Amino acid sequence: MEEYLEFAKEIAAEAGKIMLKYFKEDNGANYKFDQTIVTKADLEINSYLIKRIKEKFPTHSVDGEEEQFGKSDYVWVCDPVDGTAMYARHIPVAVFSLALVINGESQIGVVYDPFTDSLYTAAKGKGAYKNGTPIHVNDVSLEDRRSVSNFDMWPEAHYNIYDSIKELGKKTYFVGVGSVIRACMCVASGDFNLAIFPGTKHKNCDIAAAKVIVEEAGGKVTDIFGEEQRYDQDINGAVISNGKVHEEVISELKKMK
Repeated sequence: MEEYLEFAKEIAAEAGKIMLKYFKEDNGANYKFDQTIVTKADLEINSYLIKRIKEKFPTHSVDGEEEQFGKSDYVWVCDPVDGTAMYARHIPVAVFSLALVINGESQIGVVYDPFTDSLYTAAKGKGAYKNGTPIHVNDVSLEDRRSVSNFDMWPEAHYNIYDSIKELGKKTYFVGVGSVIRACMCVASGDFNLAIFPGTKHKNCDIAAAKVIVEEAGGKVTDIFGEEQRYDQDINGAVISNGKVHEEVISELKKMK
């Protein structure tokens, strides 16, 4: 696992360079068939990862948001640029995310924010770190005035969480930072106590690394109804929390059924 983690850190460092290279110039932003934005950085990072996996771990596979390679129980799940809509507009809220998922379980997670040079890392059972320093979730309840939570929502999302957000928003202060993975790292480091994500189709790329990082920091990550799920396939949304607020949030979200 140490070898895999070091490899993931190397990929993250190169991804950060690519993100910064295109950030202030023409990043080639255009729209995919599903009307989401893709940039030169997304494509270049995804291709670079596949090239390195073929060289280093040829029996492994890659499930990237923009490109896939192979089929294996060892899957490198990658979101090259999470927060692309912000990145494409030259707003510095975007991160690189990479997880090693073995038999459906996230074992290694790395998230890199090149704009603040913040590298979040975790290996299952070994704790979570930011730039080598241990990080931990907070112990803040929803009703606490310090409570800050993130939510993502878009018209095509499988789950309509607006009513749940309205109810939970009576207790916590909701924001949308523009990158769910960046928000998850805020949960892992204790700045936020909750993030809610209604994504499903191919959205394992958004949560796979956060799963191991947040849980190694003492938090909890489940699907939107509180169940465990695989991260080498489509997911059923996600609730990412400090653990303390998890069941309260799940109880509200279950009212959607």
